[in-house]
Amino acid sequence: MASRPPVRTAVFPVAGRGTRFLPATKAMPKEMLPIVDKPLIQYAVEEAIAAGATRLVFVTGSTKRSIEDHFDRDADLERALETTGKQDLLALVRGILPPGISCIYIRQGEPLGLGHAVLCARPAVGNEPFFVHLPDDLIRAPRGALAQMRDHYEQHGASVLAVENVPQEKTSSYGIVDVDAAMKLKQIVEKPDPSKAPSNLAVVGRYLLRPAVFDMLERIGRGAGGEIQLTDGIAALLRQDPVYAFRFAGHRYDCGSKLGYIQAIVDFAMDDAAICGPLKQHIAAHR
Repeated sequence: MASRPPVRTAVFPVAGRGTRFLPATKAMPKEMLPIVDKPLIQYAVEEAIAAGATRLVFVTGSTKRSIEDHFDRDADLERALETTGKQDLLALVRGILPPGISCIYIRQGEPLGLGHAVLCARPAVGNEPFFVHLPDDLIRAPRGALAQMRDHYEQHGASVLAVENVPQEKTSSYGIVDVDAAMKLKQIVEKPDPSKAPSNLAVVGRYLLRPAVFDMLERIGRGAGGEIQLTDGIAALLRQDPVYAFRFAGHRYDCGSKLGYIQAIVDFAMDDAAICGPLKQHIAAHR
């Protein structure tokens, strides 16, 4: 198997306003909403680092300063924890961002879509393959979805999209792909009407893309909704580069919806030894 350029960069498009969670997201980024005691963006970063990323690129908006603060050092907090002997919490805070990991913050000046957000990251990514991770899609797996996708990339040397089957009536909420027997893309369509969808195989919040996609995004211009759609860029990429769909092992929570967010909290809390017992009792008492 030929040697592949390593995937060292992960891009996190986090400029969205999170209007479905208002008023909670009026002053707090939706990516900072906690699943029990850890924000969504930290789960995303941990997954990327586990897949080998050492450079984290956050494409942010004007209300997202708290994301930068979360991954920065807080000397006053660390000093207070050390003074009071709370060594376990001190280790937890210091471990939010491991040594050797760099963070880059790029402002997306206009909300021109996911494709535009990815294009904003081009100067930081350079001419290398890269991950795109949407923190709204929390994937719980024994091994991270991005690491699984990296293995597939190392085997095929091509771009990879995470996919799962969705109900036919939900195709209008996703990018939908048509694939051959080897899961190689033949077509990708942005949010098709269920009656016109080529399948019910949906792209869900994880991408491993070769850098040629940047040129495609610059050429295509605005698509649906007046935005630069990443789906359209990938469709253009297909004409010159193979792209694969990948069925990851794991369970996805749509934390961009209230139901998916609450389901994630409950399931993750059930794995917390300190609270799972009382939580089960509480749920049983209210059935």
